[in-house]
Amino acid sequence: MKNEHPDPYKAVFEACEEGIFVVNKEGTIVMANRASHKLFGYEENELIGLSVELLVPPGVRHTHVKDRKAYEAHPSPRQMGRGRDLSGRRKDGSEFPVEISLNMAQIEDVYHTLAFVIDISERKKIEEALKKSEEQLIVYAAELEKRVTKRTQDLDNTIRQLERVNADLEDQVRIRKKAEDDTRLALSRERELNELKSRFVSMASHEFRTPLSTMLSSASLIERYKESGTEEKRQKHVNKIKSAISNLTNILNDFLSLSKLEEGKVGVEKEDIKLNEVLKDIIDDMEDICKEGHKITINADNEDIVFHTDEKIIKNILINLLSNAIKYSEANTEITITLKEDPNLLSIKVKDQGIGIPEGEQKHMFERFFRAKNATNIQGTGLGLNIVKKYVDMLEGEITFTSKLNEGTTFSIDLPKIV
Repeated sequence: MKNEHPDPYKAVFEACEEGIFVVNKEGTIVMANRASHKLFGYEENELIGLSVELLVPPGVRHTHVKDRKAYEAHPSPRQMGRGRDLSGRRKDGSEFPVEISLNMAQIEDVYHTLAFVIDISERKKIEEALKKSEEQLIVYAAELEKRVTKRTQDLDNTIRQLERVNADLEDQVRIRKKAEDDTRLALSRERELNELKSRFVSMASHEFRTPLSTMLSSASLIERYKESGTEEKRQKHVNKIKSAISNLTNILNDFLSLSKLEEGKVGVEKEDIKLNEVLKDIIDDMEDICKEGHKITINADNEDIVFHTDEKIIKNILINLLSNAIKYSEANTEITITLKEDPNLLSIKVKDQGIGIPEGEQKHMFERFFRAKNATNIQGTGLGLNIVKKYVDMLEGEITFTSKLNEGTTFSIDLPKIV
């Protein structure tokens, strides 16, 4: 079979930046575009008629034959070698990492295997750089552990010194008891801080890696689209970088909020606010993160509710709950905010039609770093609801929720009308 294809498709076939191979059941290459020849270091049309096994390292050719025949027996669109590192072999014998996608096509009533091949050398370099960063984080965590151990030893020495103080003197006894209590409290806080930092390192190495990898990969690809007519491709990668930066910003904001709350740096400054207007402003600001077809509605007993509270805190609460409702809901669904008030209480409900929370995990939802199993593939730190709970407590309110898997979640906040 000659390397020919219908004229309307030839330009598309040859213009693809991916290497494209068409292989028959005997493993012979019957069609290959220019990109594939360039990728493997062959002259134009030189690959036609060669065995596809020549393009893989000698050590895995036997395995490649078995894999190829297994695919032909059970064909379906798939990524070849998922979970394994694949390499290609150039004409000069050099090897390079590749990613391969497979499909089947019928050509002249005969089924052939289509292979789409890309060089992922740059991606591997990025992954290696990220791996080194992760190793540095682990070293930092180990150093923190050493410091905590040293601090614990120092505290234990202090306790032993206090135990030698003359127990017969009443003042000395009181001093020793106070010192012991303070030491235990300090030790408890130190251990809690160490656990928090260790969990942060673990979370950061995972959550930071994805957006950082996206930014590095997209930045590398943007450099390739310099010609006129590639603006759309460049903009697609620019949008990916913006989204990744937004994810990193949300992670850092969570940690800054938690840090300020833990250190007691957040105070309550109450004033009269027009809650309906505040809520509309928040909804307007969140349009950029809404998915296609998302609809946010407000149901209020009174269209002009004036509530005496801390505006910054109430905004942080509502932004966090709305962000979660958007994040964990599919497109074309509705999010409802309900406001009700009586002489003593203001009630706020945020209801979504999202993925819901598994019943067995609902008791952990306000714990730091906790994320339900069905949310592990969605970007997040596991700190948002813990921060919301702290803010609600500062306003002397109460937060509860009801949820059903795959049907949605409703968060309810009751705030007392305290002037």
